[in-house]
Amino acid sequence: MAPETDITGPLPARGAFSGGAHRFPVRVYFEDTDLSGVVYHANYLRYMERARSDMLRGAGIDQRGTHAAGAGYYAIADLSLRYRRPALLDDDLVVVSHMRNVRAASCVIDQSIWRGPDLLTEGQVTAAFLSAAGRPQRQPPAWITAFNRLASGEDPRLCPLP
Repeated sequence: MAPETDITGPLPARGAFSGGAHRFPVRVYFEDTDLSGVVYHANYLRYMERARSDMLRGAGIDQRGTHAAGAGYYAIADLSLRYRRPALLDDDLVVVSHMRNVRAASCVIDQSIWRGPDLLTEGQVTAAFLSAAGRPQRQPPAWITAFNRLASGEDPRLCPLP
């Protein structure tokens, strides 16, 4: 019997904008944990990275296309995390991302990871926009506009990029 070729059905999890923040769902799988069933510390960074990427995609930012065109890419320039409570095997989590500050060549994003009403981890990430040669450069003007809208709490779907 031939394998199923109709791949309709649920798509990968996507986040959503609400109240000026982006919310991204994450489930904790066995591979995310250590022997005791607690999420390994570096995996919180993975969850936050996925959430940031989804937030940018949802705001209309085409990182892949920009990089492929040689116009630049983001790199993490600064990162701070505070662990408050552990996430556990099978937990349903939400990563909340909020654009805090937008500069010419970087942006600062506040992120937190929640299990229901419990704050598990919070952090702040500075992403610098770099040229293909790896030097800081101005972000595309349309992106700065989108990021300022996010920072002011606007839903980017209501204000498409110019």
